[in-house]
Amino acid sequence: MAEDYAKLMAQLKSGDLDEFTVEPADFMAFQTAYMQFESRKRIVGKAEKNGKIIYHYDHDQTQ
Repeated sequence: MAEDYAKLMAQLKSGDLDEFTVEPADFMAFQTAYMQFESRKRIVGKAEKNGKIIYHYDHDQTQ
């Protein structure tokens, strides 16, 4: 089952979710949703071992 990355990013933005993980096999599906997300510059990822990326929302970022 594919993740609803737009929903996950909205949950990050609202504070309902602290972080989520994207596996390497799912990155292209995430990337498509990411490019369409209005405040994508605040979605920050940290690379982990084996290609996993943990994303969180930067609420403190200034524009």
